[in-house]
Amino acid sequence: MSLKRFFQKEFLEAGCDEAGRGCLAGPVFAAAVILNPKKPIATLNDSKKLSEKKRRQLKVEIQEKALAYSIASCSNQEIDKINILRASFLAMHRAIEGLGIAPQLLLIDGNRFVTYKDIPHHCIIKGDGKFQAIAAASILAKTYRDEYMESLSIDFPHYNWHKNKGYPTQDHRLAILNFGATQHHRMTFTLLASQIQLF
Repeated sequence: MSLKRFFQKEFLEAGCDEAGRGCLAGPVFAAAVILNPKKPIATLNDSKKLSEKKRRQLKVEIQEKALAYSIASCSNQEIDKINILRASFLAMHRAIEGLGIAPQLLLIDGNRFVTYKDIPHHCIIKGDGKFQAIAAASILAKTYRDEYMESLSIDFPHYNWHKNKGYPTQDHRLAILNFGATQHHRMTFTLLASQIQLF
């Protein structure tokens, strides 16, 4: 099923999505994208359905063709302070704030959102598989976050963040068990929930 290019045509709309909510380490990233109707992007899709190589290619194309885009994040310390849901909304608000053009309508991936200023919004479950602007935001949020975790992995090689990107994989949990948590871990998350399964 191909994604719809726009939710409607009357108002300037921005797609918003986040990446990294379920991770044990690192920030949550968000992106907001306003697509250009005159510059279509042929192969946009939900970032989870694309290879890493394809996401990186699309990242460049989105940045070249979009009317506006913005990427923002909330640190693991902020996540621990206000909780991951509120941090996800805050990261999205920061991304919207960073757009060079003010959108008139927001398309939010998921089922909940906190209104940003007075801009109307629509929450769309699995929106990254339905609308191109949300898919574009999902690709930017994920690629930027992946690159950030890869850069952190240079100084913290035991945790394999260049591969697992901070998600709760078996190798990541085993590293936490053996080497402890770092300043990049989310201390309000259950870091060793699967400890028993490790042996």
